[in-house]
Order: sequence, then structure tokens, then C-alpha cells
Amino acid sequence: MNQGQVIKVSGPLIEASGMSDAHVRDMVKVGDLQLIGEIIQMRDDRASIQVYEETSGIAIGEPVISTGEPLSVELGPGLMSQMFDGIQRPLAKYEEITGTEYLTRGVEVPILDDSIQWQFYPQVEVGQSVSQGDVMGYVPETPVVDHKIMVPHRIAGEISWIAEEGKYTINDVIYKVEQEDGTVFEGTMVQKWPVREGRPYQRKLTPEKPLITGQRVIDTFFPVTKGGAAAIPGPFGAGKTVIQHQIAKYSDVDIVVYVGCGERGNEMTEVLNEFPQLEDPNTGESLMARTILIANTSNMPVAAREASIYTGISIAEYFRDMGYSVAIMADSTSRWAEALREMSGRLEEMPGDEGYPAYLGSRLAEYYERSGLVQPLGEGLDVGSVTAISAVSPPGGDTSEPVTQNTLRVVKVFWGLDASLSQRRHFPAVNWLESYSLYLDDIEGQISQQFDIDWTTHVTKAMNILQKESELEEIVQLVGIESLSERDRITMSTARMLREDYLQQNAYDEVDTYTSFKKQIALLTNILHFDEQARDTFELGATLSDIMSGTTEIRDRIARSKFIEEENIGEINALKREIDLTMRNILQSGGEG
Repeated sequence: MNQGQVIKVSGPLIEASGMSDAHVRDMVKVGDLQLIGEIIQMRDDRASIQVYEETSGIAIGEPVISTGEPLSVELGPGLMSQMFDGIQRPLAKYEEITGTEYLTRGVEVPILDDSIQWQFYPQVEVGQSVSQGDVMGYVPETPVVDHKIMVPHRIAGEISWIAEEGKYTINDVIYKVEQEDGTVFEGTMVQKWPVREGRPYQRKLTPEKPLITGQRVIDTFFPVTKGGAAAIPGPFGAGKTVIQHQIAKYSDVDIVVYVGCGERGNEMTEVLNEFPQLEDPNTGESLMARTILIANTSNMPVAAREASIYTGISIAEYFRDMGYSVAIMADSTSRWAEALREMSGRLEEMPGDEGYPAYLGSRLAEYYERSGLVQPLGEGLDVGSVTAISAVSPPGGDTSEPVTQNTLRVVKVFWGLDASLSQRRHFPAVNWLESYSLYLDDIEGQISQQFDIDWTTHVTKAMNILQKESELEEIVQLVGIESLSERDRITMSTARMLREDYLQQNAYDEVDTYTSFKKQIALLTNILHFDEQARDTFELGATLSDIMSGTTEIRDRIARSKFIEEENIGEINALKREIDLTMRNILQSGGEG
């Protein structure tokens, strides 16, 4: 340990002298209260420390003690269904110990509960050779997550002892590894990992499997892969948080890590209140059984916002190394960047665009590069993935600002939210003319093969109709809809169906809040089939007036079909034949007339 003393206090930034043996990224305890901090800069024996707790009352001359260890997360059974703060202090336990709902400074709280006895099932035998990442056994942590106990990094050798099946605490020794140098490593259920260092893997793979979110505009037009990265920029009130909540609730991943970084506390409260009550459509269990929450909201220490992102991604990588698919939600990286800007300003560094540090882009890239589809180190494990989905909150929705622009340089999916859509109560308010996904080509081929459908043609045709509508709207606004040809008016009608009956979803409707991919195919197929049959009927002599008046009922049924429950999807598929019959009747009645 290295001890110095406080020589300057500047908000969350502390300067200490006499720290010649300390290093950048060392964790320190500051002052008589022993507040938690991290060294972010060294000049000779002077250390600049960002403190993750309120620093008011810290006096010059108080002691600063370096632990000699980096900021790390504790990984083991007990992580699931918990809410931690930005530096992984369990908030429920914190309240239990301190007796207050507010964060009391300088209080040390055990991260994982060492009093719980977990049922351990061994999966190796004495004499077996193991190395880092290999699975020693597993603990059924929740009904949907088997927590795999893995050999820590840099440990390799031969199993000399393994515990029998039974109940153990996280700190009990459950296996021993005799290493090549003759030393014996005694393994427990817990390991630590420095949050700013990405966990290693065998190799990174090209992500090609779609992450099904249940949100039609995303899955159809702007999909993200398992192991991909997506950004949701948008102005205040456009629905960034609601989209992240929807994806956290319904996406087909094994585990969700939700990081509330600098956003309002009521948004995390909504997650806490809703998730235990909601059923995961993929497992039938409570959503909290696969969810971990990291909360560092706007009323919590600013410096800890920066740490919260790394805490979340490190936990996500840990479960990825077990072969799970993990989604990490960050809400929002703009607040995280503001913490960077504040600390950079207090360090008197040369500012970049709009006062953000010059290294903003590289820090964002470092974070998103930790997402991906990988083959874990462990022998016989399935591939694991971390999908990073982050909200960006540009002031006034101005996506030309530095955080959004630096984010778009590294992510491959852009879900641009539109204030005008949200004002019209169109949710999700994803602007289909501005958003994009660079995974679309790879995913469409796989979907076409899996569901035996030409999905690429479907998506292209639907997008062309929406783009054509945007062009025609300019004419309509100038001279009225009567100036359009009847073919163009069919396009306008189909585009309205796509917007209102397909892309628009009700997040609070029990059925419409989530749509399986099979149901999405059925809904989109019916709308496109209606467009095709309407054009064919028009070419065969029917008037637009006949088509519109004769299809009132079937169009209403197409509109209401998104509220049909998943188990009754046959009713949606049957509409295709009824569209054909309706158009045939229009032609026959026109011929008789």
C-alpha cells in the first residue's frame, strides 16, 4: 500500500501528494471517511483521483491510501436479479446495512452475499487437465440461468480435488488445481476482473444471427445481430428509454444487463416495478430472473457514471464467457460522456469539440469493441455474445454533436428517433427514412432460409413504398391528394397501412407490445399482398373508388390483426385468401354494373 495526503479538492477530483509508488488506475481510499476513488493521472508523486462518492467536507491533509489494485468487479453466483450502483455496490444490501435509502459515504458493503448456500454440481474429475475459462461445475442461480463456475484467467494445471455435489457458499473452496510450478490454486465460486480490461476469448466471429426484439420496425427494417452494436439517438421524450425497456423485456437473449447511466431515477424505478411482474415470452419466467441492473442515475455521483458503463460491460463479458447471449443496455452514453467532460475540465486538459475531451471517440470505440460474438476460452462451450444497445441524448435532438457522431463511427445500427413521430403518438418513433442497419444483408438471407420466404424482396418492397410516400407527400402538401394518379393513391394507402398497422406498436397493449418474427412475416405479407392485388384489380378495370369502398372491411381486419394473439396466427394467415376473394368480388360487381 502507498499512503499520501490530500492537497487539493475540486468537486469529484482530488489531488494527493506523496503517492510515488502508486499507479494510474489504482483504487484508493480518500480521507478519514475512506471514500472510494481511482487514480486517473500521475505527475511525479502527485496523483489526480476521481472520487466515486460525495467529496464535500474532505480537508487538506487527510490521508489517501492506494490499494494497489484496479477498479474491479466481483463475479460469481448472486449477480442475477440484483441492482448495483456504478461501482457494483448492491443497493438493497446498502439500504439494509445503513438503514437509509440514500448512499451513506464511506460505507463498505459486501458485493455478493457470502451467507447464501448454493447448490453446486461438479462437472470435472480429479486428474483432468484444465485451463482458464474451463467449467468446473455449475450453480442453478435462477430458474433460467445456470451459473457456470469457471477457472480464473492465468490458472492452468491438473485437478487435484473437486468438491462433491452439495451446498456451498461463494467463498468455500470447491476445487484445487495443481499448476506446473508445483503451486496449488484453491478455487471458489468467485473471481475478480478489472473493469477497464476486456476479457479474453479464443477468437471473434462474424455476427450473423439476428437479435429478435419483438419490435416490428427494428426486426424488419433495421435489425441488429447477436454480438452487434446499435445506437438510439433522439431528443427528449422521443422514446429512447421505452425502446430500451422493450428490448430488455422481449429480446431473445439469455441475460440482460441494464445500465442506467445519468438518467432519471424514475426510469430505473419503472424497471424495478415492472420486470418482476412481467413474464419472459421465451422462458415463461419473471424477467428479473435473467436481468442485472446497474444504477447510477442523475442524482448519484457524477464520476461513478463513467465507471458504471465498464462495470456493466465486464459483467456482460463474464456471462458471455459461459456461452450465453447477453444484451447490455446503456441509458445513456451522453451522460457518461458528460462525466468524461467534467473530469477532463477539472484536469485542465485541452478540450475537443464542444468541450468534450479529445479522446472521446477512442473511449467510445473501446466500449463498443467489447461487444461481439466470440468463441469462449472454455473447452466445449457454445459461442457467446454481447450485444451493446445504447441510448444517446443529443441536446435538442441535434445528431451532429460529438457524442452521436463518434458513436455512429463505430456502431453498425442507427435507430434515429423522430420528435414529430413521437408527437403523433407513433411508437416506436424510429424514422424509417433516416435509420439504417449494416447487418441487413447478412440477416435477410438467413431469415429467408429459416422461414422459407423471400424476406429480402418483402423488406425492399415495403421500404420502397414508404420512400415513395415521402416523395408524394410533398406534392400532396402543395396541390392536394386529388392531383395524384390513382396508382400513386394506392401507394399512399398502402404506405398508411404500413405505418399505422405494421410499424406502429402499443408498448402498453398486452398483445401488441411484442410480436414474434413468425407473426411479423404474416402481418407484412398481408399488407404487401393487398397492395399487389389492389394494383392488379385496378389494371383489370376496377376504379380506385371501387377498390377503396369494396375493401373497407378487409382493410379494417388487416389493421386489427396485430392485436390477434400469437397462438391464433392462423387467423392472420387466412386473410391472404380473403384479400383475393374481396378483389375478385370487386371485379365481378364492376363487370355486372
